[in-house]
Amino acid sequence: MANAIKQIELPDIPSAIALSGSQDANLKLLSQQTGASLVLRGKDLHISGTEKQIDLAYRLVRSLEELWSQGNNISSSDILTARQALDTNREHDLQQLQKDILAKTRRGEQVRAKTFRQRKYIEAMRKQDLTFCIGPAGTGKTFLAVVVAVQALLKNEFEKIILTRPAVEAGEKLGFLPGDLQEKINPYLRPLYDAINEFIGADKLPSLMERGVIEVAPLAYMRGRTLNNAFVIVDEAQNTSPSQIKMVLTRLGFGSRMVVTGDMTQTDLPMHQESGLMTAIRILKNVEGISFCEFSQKDVVRHPLVQRIVAAYERHEK
Repeated sequence: MANAIKQIELPDIPSAIALSGSQDANLKLLSQQTGASLVLRGKDLHISGTEKQIDLAYRLVRSLEELWSQGNNISSSDILTARQALDTNREHDLQQLQKDILAKTRRGEQVRAKTFRQRKYIEAMRKQDLTFCIGPAGTGKTFLAVVVAVQALLKNEFEKIILTRPAVEAGEKLGFLPGDLQEKINPYLRPLYDAINEFIGADKLPSLMERGVIEVAPLAYMRGRTLNNAFVIVDEAQNTSPSQIKMVLTRLGFGSRMVVTGDMTQTDLPMHQESGLMTAIRILKNVEGISFCEFSQKDVVRHPLVQRIVAAYERHEK
């Protein structure tokens, strides 16, 4: 029996570019997910295959309409999440996920949850005083925490943002790095600066740091302090010792909120040393008022190759 063909006429060229993706990457992934063939000719999308394949592809493309109709970039995560929503009858949840714009970067790009787990993580950070989030690289753990923190600061919900991480040497020695202590630890804090710069101009950041509105510091600087009226992000917490994580968790003061992130597959601690992050999760798992979020390779929102690399390592480690 000859294959059938169905056509979707897109509203304009920007929506066609958004749907197709770079070098038709999105069309290829849609084809992989449905078995149908998807070809874009100008503004017309041609879907061919069996009736079942065409129906699934049509529904999947329509489920992404909130994004491509506005010319917004569509990632592989968007497509995989949409497919998951269709399989589990969560189309309504998918629409809410796509409509909930968390923030806009200085370049005007929309920031939103790309997966259902990311949305749960955002909701936890907005509601709970303490949230733990573990998962592989590229799942948005730190970036989303910074976005939520900056938005809360702009709404005057907190007086300051404190971003901290342990300065554990990932195969390198601090002593060999040039400069004073601050210059030596800055490379460890670079990812936090990069995330902040997406929302606060590099020209404004020094002033905010001088006034203590934004503080980026190694974990050791937290000892002996009480962090009041602050949104605290503890990054790379898999590299803390049990005593370090206890120290920083007990710094939480009145009117403050804390998010602790880490990737247990990338610990830089000596082999004999237990990670403070896993110790804390085990000890605190039944404590009221704490949220625990866990991402997998399905939540990776970086280059599609990163997702495949993470998946390969997960298979190897099992």
